Amino acid sequence: MRRDRLMAGDEVIWLRPEGGGVGRPAQRSRADITAAAVALADRDGLDAVSMRRVAAELGTGAGSLYRYVSSRDDLLDLMSDAAASGYELPAPTGDPVADLVQLGIRAREVHRRHPWLTELISTRPVIGPAGVDVLEWVLTVLAEHPADDQTKLEAFAVLTLVVVSFARAEQTAHVAGVNRYLAHVVEAGTHPHIAALSLDAAGTGEDRFADILERVLRGLLEPARPQSHRPQSRRSQSPRPASH
Repeated sequence: MRRDRLMAGDEVIWLRPEGGGVGRPAQRSRADITAAAVALADRDGLDAVSMRRVAAELGTGAGSLYRYVSSRDDLLDLMSDAAASGYELPAPTGDPVADLVQLGIRAREVHRRHPWLTELISTRPVIGPAGVDVLEWVLTVLAEHPADDQTKLEAFAVLTLVVVSFARAEQTAHVAGVNRYLAHVVEAGTHPHIAALSLDAAGTGEDRFADILERVLRGLLEPARPQSHRPQSRRSQSPRPASH
């Protein structure tokens, strides 16, 4: 019996019924609690999100929240999925990569509105109802693409990784210090290849995000070359028989 209870507690929140307790009318909803948690994280950061703080946002006691969510982890999962509900998912244009790049741009804007999301996705990846809608949209965009199912799922995962990487870089003040050190290295002249880089010509991350994401996605989704088209190395070639 105890094992059954533990397994039920480990179930993702969307597979558990929503309610305010047996025989008692619900005064709140998961949506209310999620909105309060998101507002708190937007204002004070992810570390500020606790059952007590969210309850205070709602003007109630922490104990009352346990009628709707089992733990802080539930709150975090609800918050992550709520952020995914902010994505605009238009009809496919017929250019799958271009559509996915636009999704990446919209995802980046969501990370800018909710800076805590970058850390949350990196440490506690989850997919809920809104995330499922996004995944379904991605697969709809790729429905006619020749890539296999695994590659399509990898494209979705890689898109997320690129967005999170750029978002994390934007949120990291330490990047400015790293750039100053690289400038010092260039001036010292001890690393000629680094000094020869045309960093200004490369543009900023802001300018190149869409271009980088497009090239990554095209490289991933490009059909693999057949094995027979790969040239053999000299060492792997069989020796020719001697002539008589």
